[in-house]
Amino acid sequence: MLPPFGPQTGRLPEGEHPVSWEELVDRFGWTPRRRRLLDGLAEAVELLAAAGCTRLWLNGSFVTAKDDPADFDACWDPDGVDLDALDRSFSTSPPVGRNRRKGSAGNCSPTWWRPAAAWTSPSSSANERDGGRKGIVVLTLGGEP
Repeated sequence: MLPPFGPQTGRLPEGEHPVSWEELVDRFGWTPRRRRLLDGLAEAVELLAAAGCTRLWLNGSFVTAKDDPADFDACWDPDGVDLDALDRSFSTSPPVGRNRRKGSAGNCSPTWWRPAAAWTSPSSSANERDGGRKGIVVLTLGGEP
């Protein structure tokens, strides 16, 4: 079970917080905008899981108390991932981030699909711009998104 948001910060407490897909949807899908972001995340989760990915970390304003987050930020565990299969999936199902201006998806760009993305480890994402520490969400893949 996810802990409550900090009353002053609107963030999860520092650390990694495991979550099931159902809990993720229940906890973070309270607005139409958030549900659209979850729809985009579900597409990414399907492609990643099909390529053998077993874990995804979520970060950014999506995992805060903000009603209208701009997107979600995600980092995935490359261990056991068939990158060639992921590339094939990517070429037939472009990342959900292509229509970000229309508000349909999260922070997924072609570089996100490779482990050399902007943030590739969960520990590098636990700092906020204001210097505060925050919690991140860990989703185990392989279940039904």
